[in-house]
Amino acid sequence: MAVAGFNEQFDKHGAWRREVGLRLKVLADWLREQQLLDDGADESLQRLIEQLRSDKVMVAFVAEFSRGKSELINAVFFAGYGRRIMPASAGRTTMCPTELGYDADLPPCLRLLPIETRLQPQALLEWRMVPEQWTRVDLDVNDPEQLAGAMEKVSEVLHVTRDEARALGFWHDDRPEDNPPVNAAGAVEVPRWRHALINMAHPLLRQGLVVLDTPGLNAIGAEPELTVNLIPQAQAVVFILGADTGVTKSDLTIWREHLATMEDSAGTRFVVLNKIDTLWDELSTPAQIEAQMTRQCAETAQTLALDGDQVLALSAQKGLLAKVRGDAALLAQSRLPNFEYLLGQQVLGARQSTLESAIRAGVARVRSDANRTIGVRRRELSEQMLELKGLRGKNHQVIRQMRARVEQEKADFDRSAASVLAVRSVHLKLLRDVFKLLGSSSIKRELAVLSTALREPGLKLGIKKSYTKGFDNLRGVIRQVQLLERDIHSMLNTSFRQLNTEYGFSLQAAEPPSMERFEKDLDAVERSHLQYLGVGNMVQLARPEFAEKLVRALLARVRSIFETALGEIELWNKSTSSQLDAQLRERRRAYGRRIEAIQRIQDAAGGLDLRLGEISDQEAALDAVAERLQTMSHELMGTRAGAGLRAERADEILVA
Repeated sequence: MAVAGFNEQFDKHGAWRREVGLRLKVLADWLREQQLLDDGADESLQRLIEQLRSDKVMVAFVAEFSRGKSELINAVFFAGYGRRIMPASAGRTTMCPTELGYDADLPPCLRLLPIETRLQPQALLEWRMVPEQWTRVDLDVNDPEQLAGAMEKVSEVLHVTRDEARALGFWHDDRPEDNPPVNAAGAVEVPRWRHALINMAHPLLRQGLVVLDTPGLNAIGAEPELTVNLIPQAQAVVFILGADTGVTKSDLTIWREHLATMEDSAGTRFVVLNKIDTLWDELSTPAQIEAQMTRQCAETAQTLALDGDQVLALSAQKGLLAKVRGDAALLAQSRLPNFEYLLGQQVLGARQSTLESAIRAGVARVRSDANRTIGVRRRELSEQMLELKGLRGKNHQVIRQMRARVEQEKADFDRSAASVLAVRSVHLKLLRDVFKLLGSSSIKRELAVLSTALREPGLKLGIKKSYTKGFDNLRGVIRQVQLLERDIHSMLNTSFRQLNTEYGFSLQAAEPPSMERFEKDLDAVERSHLQYLGVGNMVQLARPEFAEKLVRALLARVRSIFETALGEIELWNKSTSSQLDAQLRERRRAYGRRIEAIQRIQDAAGGLDLRLGEISDQEAALDAVAERLQTMSHELMGTRAGAGLRAERADEILVA
């Protein structure tokens, strides 16, 4: 039976995201209609919808030159064009890191950052914010010839002096074997571009796929942000070797310096032994060829300390050719479908599980808040029912007295707002302390010693201790945030119990977001930096401009982690405040309904029975709302969504 290719699996993943996003939107609209959606719950659902809509899956391809990275990208993602899109022919190869993705706010284009920007201290992330510094080439996605021609720009080179190559980070006097080619005139060949961004509405890119094509060791090592930020954040890293050579010395260097520290996400690393067609020898039997490939895969797995199922052998060129020609036999022989299936199963399966966990947690919180509001309404209706039944047979004087009592209760409740404001004041004071801890000034302060050590001239032999100290400081900040979260949660629990006792609320302080994963993110950043510096880049680090780039890359990554943590805390705060606002609002509405009911009873003799009947109807309606909420949330919190909604319809509603 044919296995599902990566494209097909990604299409299914995209359809699932659109359907679940639509279900969340339907739930949010329905809760809003029922007046069960407070600001915090609304923002929580909108974030989930946006996460599903804009979720990205990055697959990074890493290898030494001429291992067939671009050909594999062509075979997996772009065979539908009927030709090569990424430059992969003889003499043409990707010379700069190239990202392929989709941004609806931009036209189809190729943007190129000149290599000379390496002489300036700004990190890549900062250059992305300066579009006028990039060279733009418009793309015609309906013209494969024009598209492929434009893509060839990523293989352009310049010829510079050795001093210029050294300043750009491509020439190393201490590692001559890693230096780029030198022509007859003594000029050094270097990439013309530092980074390339390709924006095109390819079906997979539209659904959130991002493909990162990296050049060889020389270019990777010279761009610290690529190694310590971009590649570690990819959901999958595909490391490509030659099937005929196995793990060479330069391959092993790339693995040890840039990929070996990714042990926490070992399931996302794949090693591909490409060009197995070079082993197809007419003098060897199929069994002998198979044994040779099996042996090469086993030796590679042992050398790189990987599980055997993470190493695959294939021929990207024959796979692309087979797809273009529609040759099923050649496609099977290329073994490309096995790689596509494994890539889809492990990468998309893990990503979908992560999204499902976020959806279950988010919907559970929203349902809990809505159920509390339904419970408040039920209690108010029960109290009204008892109150009104007590009026049977009573005269107008008693009814007037009851109205006066309810109005007095309402006035007392309105005056109690001071105690609510006091809770908020203490809450906000503690939150301000959290915001300071996770702000940019705090990051710079905690990393000040490390930043200074990195910027010092000369070799930095004690830099590992500075890294350890700096990251211990950052982990200390995260732990301080955890302590403050516990203080806030304890304060809210105490205050909510008091308010529940005094005013009959059903407030419940939600558990604060866990900071554990942010500590793990910091650990991963520290590992990637230490691995990067500890093997072969200490000499590079002696160059001030290189050290400055590394500092900026580090600050940008840590800032991103802290901002994510801050966003979760802000949402938790909003959810807690909104819960209090919702119950205050419900109580005020209840007082208004009670006074209105008594007024109607005063105005009409039959008003009491009529109002009692209305309350019974409202109780039945609340039961129906609670049942509907249960059904909708269970559907969303189930293991997998079905295919009951058409993807294009989901797109229309989400866009609207």
